[in-house]
Amino acid sequence: MAIGTKFLWYAIRRIIVFVIVLFVSFSVVFFFMRLIPGDPITRFVTAMQQRWGYSPYGLELVEQYRKQFGLEGSLLEQYTRYLERVFLNFDFGPSFIAFPTRSQDLVMRALPWSITLLGLSTLISWTIGVLVGTLVGWKKGSKVDAVIFTIALGMSQIPAYLLMLFTILLFAYVIPLFPTRWAFSPGIVPGFNLAFIVNVIQHAALPTLTVVIVSFSFWLISTRAMTVTILGEDFLLFAQTKGLKATRLLTRYVLRNTLLPQVTGLATSLGIVVNGFYLVEYLFSYPGIGGLLYNAVYTQDYNTVQAIVLISILTVLVANLLVDLLVPLIDPRIRRG
Repeated sequence: MAIGTKFLWYAIRRIIVFVIVLFVSFSVVFFFMRLIPGDPITRFVTAMQQRWGYSPYGLELVEQYRKQFGLEGSLLEQYTRYLERVFLNFDFGPSFIAFPTRSQDLVMRALPWSITLLGLSTLISWTIGVLVGTLVGWKKGSKVDAVIFTIALGMSQIPAYLLMLFTILLFAYVIPLFPTRWAFSPGIVPGFNLAFIVNVIQHAALPTLTVVIVSFSFWLISTRAMTVTILGEDFLLFAQTKGLKATRLLTRYVLRNTLLPQVTGLATSLGIVVNGFYLVEYLFSYPGIGGLLYNAVYTQDYNTVQAIVLISILTVLVANLLVDLLVPLIDPRIRRG
């Protein structure tokens, strides 16, 4: 069978798996949310009754709200309408916390903040981790390797939230260099101007530094392990016997072979930046997906929670699908296999 035909069938299988996993994930999220006792409408009306002694909302108005939020009818009827609305119209319904704004509109407003902050942080930590990991792996057994690897190994064992809290304490209170809340100062008018951009960068500096510190050690340790393995490969030993310079061996033979699996890991990491660091956004009151999800869960806003979770799942699945389709094109060994 020709390589082109093999790759075509490979791609078709991956796409079929993508569709199946996507459908199952959507269904699981729907039924999981319905397992939570009560619903946002009932909870809100009950709170009004407890606060005022009566409900200012009549039964007809309550039923109308239940219909708009997709809570009318049996569970199967809700599920059928839910699939139709999401898959055919890409409509997750109105948000309870920002009614009548649609849930996907809230997510799309918060998504650029999360992608910019967490995506940039992931790229920075990946770049530093891969380069430093390759260098310390190349210098295996040296004092530099021992010091840097020990520090990275120790940091990898510290819970992420402790590292975040330590970073905030150090750079916001002990050494007050950066602001700790919001994406920009309250008095700044958002717009494409220098004052706003500089203010946004100042507010994003500490969250970015926090994510880099948390993620850096993983990339360094994994890259170092790959580099040490490559140092014992026959092709590198042969290149050394040819008398090639150390810099050429490092860049053309070692770094290139460590980059491929790490690029795959980077693609997957970029796919999960949407849902990988909710804690960072919550701690810094950043207007991203993390804060929106917290408010939606607290108010039992089914539609917004489902929109956030399902869009997060979609980004992860798309990232993995792209990796599955691109890696065989990059690496001829996988393509021929």
